[in-house]
Amino acid sequence: MENHQNSIPKILEEYGLKDASLKRIAGYDNANYLVVSDGKRFVLKTYPFNLELHDLLLAESDLLDHLSPGSSAEYPKPVKSTSGESLIVETVNGEKTLFRMLTWLEGTFFSESLHIPELFISFGAFLARLDKSLLSFQNYVYKARQYDWDIQHLELCEPYASHITDPAKRKLVDYFILQYKENVLPQLPSLRKSVIHNDANDWNVLVNGDDVVSIIDFGDTVYAPLINELAVAITYAVMGKADPLSWAVYIIQGYHKILSLERREVELLYYLIAARLCLSVCQSAIGRHRDPENSYVSISEDAAWDLLHLWLTINPERARRTFGAAIGMEMYDDESVKEKVQKRHRYINPIVSLSYKEPVWTTKAAFQYMYDGFCNTFLDAYNNIPHVGHSHPKVVEAGQRQMAVLNTNTRYMYDLLSTYAERLLAHFPKPLSKVFFVNSGSAASDLAIRLARHYTGREAVMVMEHGYHGHTCTGIDISDYKFSNIKGPGRKPYILGVPMPDTYRGKYRDELAGQKYADDALGLLRSFSEPMAAFIAEPVIGCGGQVPLAPGYLKSLYLALRERGVVCISDEVQTGFGRLGEHFWGFEAHGVVPDIVVLGKPMGNGHPMGAVITTDAIAEAFESGVEFFSSFGGNPVSCAIGLAVLDVIKEEGLQQNALEVGNHYKKLMNEINAEYQYVGDVRGSGLFLGFEIVDESGAPNTALAAHIKNDLRNRHILISTDGPNDNVLKSKPPLCFTKQNAERVVNEIDGILTHLNMELS
Repeated sequence: MENHQNSIPKILEEYGLKDASLKRIAGYDNANYLVVSDGKRFVLKTYPFNLELHDLLLAESDLLDHLSPGSSAEYPKPVKSTSGESLIVETVNGEKTLFRMLTWLEGTFFSESLHIPELFISFGAFLARLDKSLLSFQNYVYKARQYDWDIQHLELCEPYASHITDPAKRKLVDYFILQYKENVLPQLPSLRKSVIHNDANDWNVLVNGDDVVSIIDFGDTVYAPLINELAVAITYAVMGKADPLSWAVYIIQGYHKILSLERREVELLYYLIAARLCLSVCQSAIGRHRDPENSYVSISEDAAWDLLHLWLTINPERARRTFGAAIGMEMYDDESVKEKVQKRHRYINPIVSLSYKEPVWTTKAAFQYMYDGFCNTFLDAYNNIPHVGHSHPKVVEAGQRQMAVLNTNTRYMYDLLSTYAERLLAHFPKPLSKVFFVNSGSAASDLAIRLARHYTGREAVMVMEHGYHGHTCTGIDISDYKFSNIKGPGRKPYILGVPMPDTYRGKYRDELAGQKYADDALGLLRSFSEPMAAFIAEPVIGCGGQVPLAPGYLKSLYLALRERGVVCISDEVQTGFGRLGEHFWGFEAHGVVPDIVVLGKPMGNGHPMGAVITTDAIAEAFESGVEFFSSFGGNPVSCAIGLAVLDVIKEEGLQQNALEVGNHYKKLMNEINAEYQYVGDVRGSGLFLGFEIVDESGAPNTALAAHIKNDLRNRHILISTDGPNDNVLKSKPPLCFTKQNAERVVNEIDGILTHLNMELS
């Protein structure tokens, strides 16, 4: 483009300009020049010639001519050559080049102006007047244009996301593109369309005082849904604002007074703004890939990313209602939570319990955030089922694609079954080499006991105090947490319970505690009347209060049990798939390899999946029994989703994130522990943590734990309680949880405890 400067004097002569000065100015993908002649200013634009662009520039000239007559606003005007042409085609250095001249407009850029409500209202009104003028403008070139800066053609930009190198950022774009497809795409045919400017960013809008007076650069003009004009303008105007919705309202109000908006248009704005942000960061990524030296292509990238992250924390319902209220759109009457609970209980028995004194009415969720129907956004520090994050786009799309192709059962051959089995088993040490797929952790626990009993020919099972392994009949039989409950059925005679090796509250608390607890368990085993088929335990006892098994306990116990022919089962339903940070599976932290591993919850990120991993010997012995079959276990959709979960864990480094964020989380809670008398113990690893709440004497403080849990809920943070005395705060969030998220949880707990101290003093 620099070589064009040698040809420009000749071009200027064709426009009748003499003795003109020339200065190169910024351009996105073309060379632009400021031309000054006889005290007048012009913009000279140059483009490599192609026929499509030639016609597009002619269409733009027609549009600008359409706007100029009778308009109180200023728009660039095409400058005709001495021969009356708005475009000049010249060959420069052997290449055909397009030249065009526009008038220069004076004013202060919107980006450099003082942002006050009046300016934003004026901005909205200006755009409405512009769009009102364009409603009558027709041009086939714009109607035929498919442009990768046009929100309605988001699919053109979607491949550019692959050039976003940070997986955490890329998944955010993928998520909002998915939301666009789900929420906007079906509505496109019903939206009003018109020719729109499509690029009312803060460097294209000119201001005089508190009024927007001009707009430049019509190069992005498209024929598109009218509401997209507003979406683009809001996107750039609210960048850097702590409360973007309130600033967006001013623009919407200004626009609506001049050109009335329709309800369905406003209801889509949240997703359209997100889509424009995705376009922006994707364009920056592909621009940097194509031309690493061009800084102009990423001029607003950081601000766009900041807003995209902030947008995720905004409940879409809050945005819908806020934008709707700006134009007087009626608000829907909401049922109260109490009414919703009553309705639920008409059909669902209360034994299917709800969390919190005031249950949360959830409507949507994204990664570590959950949205309720009352416009609130909750930070999810509790749910370990959406392992890689709520509504993760890679997982969602894997299920959608496979469901559209094939979903059957394991009596038929399909490659996904063996592909997923191979990928999953690659995460296990030898001799764990066979997998049985089911559709829940409960079903997996049930099958694990069945395998062990068939292999050993015995019935008795040794279980851990406070352990939980599912809701089936067998699951309850082997779950001390259930059968020892005051409402439980009691321990069956073929079940041996052994004490939880708790080094905080238990019998042994020194460095030899693991061996001592193992010796006690073996003593109970020797006195038990029946030979044992299996021993099942979680590496960290979740319902026991997030209690890690004492170091050395499993190593010593497994060795002694195997000498007696007992099958060792590790329940990794909650602790597996990298949640503990340092290890992919909980048993690895104890230096043991079980005979059977039980999997569930995180496998499918919320899709119902479970599995039993075992040895060749145990699997082969099972062949002599009746056929095993699970209607849904290992179906193609589940396999596709399971593969996507494994991919995401690896691509996004979620195991390492669990380690780093978990360590930071524990460090912060240990500081609380040192400051207040109410936190007795901080334990666990990775993002599987427990914070034991105590009173002045160190005794379990159930009431305070419940108070903290419910107060956090009121502060829009989800956490839960567990343990024998229900006094342990448990936090096991999606593995995309960040250090900033952990800081927010701890800061809020700090605030609750500070307030409590003030009340007591």
